Amino acid sequence: MNTVKVAIIGGGLSGLYTAYLLSQMNVEYQLFEARDRLGGRILSTPGPGPRHDLGPAWMWPDFQPRMAALVEELEIATFAQHTEGATLMERSSLQPPRRMVGWESGNTSMRIHSGVQQLIDALATKVPAERILLNCRITKVTLRNSRVFLMASDGSSSLENMEFTHVISAMPLRLMAQSIEFEPPTAASRMAQWAETPTWMAAHAKYVALYSAPFWRAAGLSGSAQSHIGPMVEIHDACDPAGSAALFGFIGLPVSVRKTMDQGALLAACIQQMGRLFGTAATTPLAHYIKDWAWDDFTAADGDRLATQVHHTGRTVITTQDVWSDVLLVSGTEASLEHNGYMEGALDAAQVAVNRLHQIEIRHW
Repeated sequence: MNTVKVAIIGGGLSGLYTAYLLSQMNVEYQLFEARDRLGGRILSTPGPGPRHDLGPAWMWPDFQPRMAALVEELEIATFAQHTEGATLMERSSLQPPRRMVGWESGNTSMRIHSGVQQLIDALATKVPAERILLNCRITKVTLRNSRVFLMASDGSSSLENMEFTHVISAMPLRLMAQSIEFEPPTAASRMAQWAETPTWMAAHAKYVALYSAPFWRAAGLSGSAQSHIGPMVEIHDACDPAGSAALFGFIGLPVSVRKTMDQGALLAACIQQMGRLFGTAATTPLAHYIKDWAWDDFTAADGDRLATQVHHTGRTVITTQDVWSDVLLVSGTEASLEHNGYMEGALDAAQVAVNRLHQIEIRHW
C-alpha cells in the first residue's frame, strides 16, 4: 500500500495552487481532477492565438494581494480593462440605445494577456505532472484506522493501492455535499452548510464574440453596455493587447429559461442584441461562444440551478468537531472567508487549508 500525505480533490485554481504550495513545502500529495483539463471554472476560448475568458476574467490588485503576487511571481503579463468611450444603455425595445459618458470605479479592473488560462498553464508547470490525475471523479471518501481511502466513479484501479493521511477538497462546497459520500458521515451541521453554500458562477452563462477589428472603439464606444431587454444584461470590451478584438456579455436569462432554449437560438438572440447595440458589423463575428455553467456537472449542483444570479457574500464558520475535523480540509473559493467567489478567494482558501494542515501536523508530533 502506497501512503501519500495529502489527497487534493479538484484541479481548479484553488486545487492547483494547493498543490503548488505543498510542492514548495516538500509535502507529498496527489491531485485528482474529474475533468480532462485543469482550471475548473477558469476556461478560455479554443484555438491558437489570444484566447478569451468564458469564466472569470478580472482581478483587482489594489485589494487582491495574492493574485497580484502570483501573477508577478509567474511573470504573467496583465493589462487594464478598456473603458475609454461611451457606455450604451438599453432600457426599452421601443427606444434606441442611449449613449452615456463612460464611468470607472476607483479600482482598476485588470485582465491577463491571452486569458486567465495562462495563469493555470503557468501554475501547472510548477507542479510535477505525475502528481496530477485527470478524468478521475472522486465519489467516496472513507476514513479507516487513521487512513483515508478514495473511490472514483470509474472504479479506477490506480486508487486501490493508495491511502492518505489528509484530504483537501478544492471542489465547490455544494457540489461536494451532493456528489461525494463520506464514510463515516461528516457532521450534519457541516454537511448542511456545504449544501447551502451557492457555487459562484454556477447559475451564470457567458457569451463571447470575436471580431477582426474593434469597430466600436472607432465609433467612440467603450464596448460596455447595460440592457433591460437582453438576453445579455451586461457587455464589455474583451480585446487583447495582442490584437484580438472581442466583446463578451453576461446572459441574464434565468437557468429555467435557458434550459428551454436551443443553444443556436440563444446564440442568434445574442447576435441580434449585438446588432441593436453596436451596429451591423457586430452581427458577423469571426466566431462566437456560449458557456452555460449551470449545465456543467463538474461546477453546478442541483441547488445551484435553482439559484438566482447573485454573488454569495460570505459563510459562517462551522466549529463542530468530529472524526473528520483534522483529516478533511476544504479550499476552493467558496471556502474563503474574505474573497469568496473571486480568484483571490481560491488562493486565500488554499493558503488557509495548507496552513491548517501544517498546524495539525505540529500538534500531532
